[in-house]
Amino acid sequence: MDESKLAVVVNGASILEFDRAKPLPGQQRRALDIMDENMDRGINLGQEHVESPNPMQRAQFVANTLINALFAENYSQAMAMSTYLAKRIPELQQVKAVGNIDDVLNIELVFDRSYEQSSTEQPVQFYRPEKPS
Repeated sequence: MDESKLAVVVNGASILEFDRAKPLPGQQRRALDIMDENMDRGINLGQEHVESPNPMQRAQFVANTLINALFAENYSQAMAMSTYLAKRIPELQQVKAVGNIDDVLNIELVFDRSYEQSSTEQPVQFYRPEKPS
């Protein structure tokens, strides 16, 4: 994937990709403006109400809505949310979710590497050395 794409990754699998290189029709651009107007009235992030959300808080809110839409199989809402993230936060490369919707679900916004780059990374694990007997 090149940097013109946004990947939505759930538990290590790329579930959805948005190609920023494709033009967005006027009706969809207007829908993004309406989303911004709605968020201008404030959003809830977890237990906190944010009166005037900044772009990163908006991105967190939209990413959370996106992942919840995927788990609810509401793919039209998921596409709308990924469109918002791809167009409003152009440096965002991945939305990564790890966990289970019924338990703990961690959502991370990744700006520094594409899905392809992160999928080829070798994880490093450290172990405490055993004391000699």
